[in-house]
Amino acid sequence: MQILLKRSMKLLKQLCEVPAPSGDESRLTEFLLRYINKNKSKWRAEPEVYYGQEFQDCIVLKFGKPRTAIFAHIDSVGFTVRYENQLIPVGSPDAEGGTKLVGEDSLGPIEGELYYDQDQHAFCHFGRGIDRGTSLTYKVNFKDSKNHIESAYLDNRLGVYNALKVCEDLKDGVIVFSTWEEHGGGSVPFLMRFIYEKWKIGQALISDITWVTDGVEEGKGVVISMRDRNIPRQSFVKRIIAIAQKHKIRHQLEVEGVGSSDGREIQLSPYPVDWCFIGAPEHHAHSPAERVHKSDIESMIALYRVLMKAL
Repeated sequence: MQILLKRSMKLLKQLCEVPAPSGDESRLTEFLLRYINKNKSKWRAEPEVYYGQEFQDCIVLKFGKPRTAIFAHIDSVGFTVRYENQLIPVGSPDAEGGTKLVGEDSLGPIEGELYYDQDQHAFCHFGRGIDRGTSLTYKVNFKDSKNHIESAYLDNRLGVYNALKVCEDLKDGVIVFSTWEEHGGGSVPFLMRFIYEKWKIGQALISDITWVTDGVEEGKGVVISMRDRNIPRQSFVKRIIAIAQKHKIRHQLEVEGVGSSDGREIQLSPYPVDWCFIGAPEHHAHSPAERVHKSDIESMIALYRVLMKAL
């Protein structure tokens, strides 16, 4: 797995470098569609691909006779330019003054620096006024070391990367690439309606990134979240834990009272769907330098591949 992971870091780097803040995900959607169309004939099973106006910037892949869906949100945190180059956050970015921000407006490419005034309002220092409504994101500095990956937007390009790696060996299942998660959600209800009413999907795995905390360490395995602000049905979570134990996949159990994900919208939907958040832990969430241990990426992919067969 380690050798295969090393060879495929190019894909993760490419995913991180495509700007896609919440509400402005179309460029990553186009990247994913190109990647899927280029590679789907090489996968174990070729999926049906659903996208277009009724899916907005979301994508659904259907393999074989699905029982379980993987949800991976494609959006990230960032900023929207207001007036006089003032910035409004998209989601909850966590960056210091001096952070490089990039984007493009009607006059061309933008690369400026984030700064805060005395009232802690965020601005972009740039040589001219930036068009109102322009999206700005962190300038990506992707670092691939012996044990770690460090980059902006590992949350949630790593979750997307995991889903694409699972596609390579997937016989039966649904992969859902959703939007808006970092800024309150909104796409999962219509996506859940589509996959439940079409295929009666009753199980969902949330391919996302969690945090290193006092009870979750880097390098100790993928995290199975027993709860966050929301509480999934524990009988389903315990099934997942038992499968991880049976297959001897390194994992950690997370119990938190804050944080949320696409799982919240699944739980609030009118459909009887079990869900569980499973992801690698990272340092420096929502910053320009998120960091994840490679062994946790390996165990994340391994567990998802097993679960899509066993559930």
